[in-house]
Amino acid sequence: QVRLVESGGGLVQAGGSLRLSCAASGLTFSNYCMGWFRQAPGNEREFVAAISWNGDVTHYDDSVKGRFTISRDNGKNTVSLQMNWLEPENTAVYYCGAVDTGSSIVVIATTSDEYEYWGQGTQVTVAS
Repeated sequence: QVRLVESGGGLVQAGGSLRLSCAASGLTFSNYCMGWFRQAPGNEREFVAAISWNGDVTHYDDSVKGRFTISRDNGKNTVSLQMNWLEPENTAVYYCGAVDTGSSIVVIATTSDEYEYWGQGTQVTVAS
């Protein structure tokens, strides 16, 4: 049974930082592209960042480039999202997703429809 568990959300002032983590179990983690998405009330789930199975390739939404960093530790089955210079518009529930891309080629998935598994989400609230 695949399980993704996010942690690290909370309340932070604008300009502050948070580090989200996602712990994966029940899958061969190093075969999976991992992604972070977010969903604000009344909005659809939107792409934030993704990282290839080996960590060599990353991709970010333009709105977070230079402020957010995605990373992974295949030895610990975890993926993280370091978020700096947070803005009130970043307030949302943040979800970790996983999609099996295999480990023979390096690919990135950037749409929610591509992802197979999701965590329960962690709330991030940025106060102005």
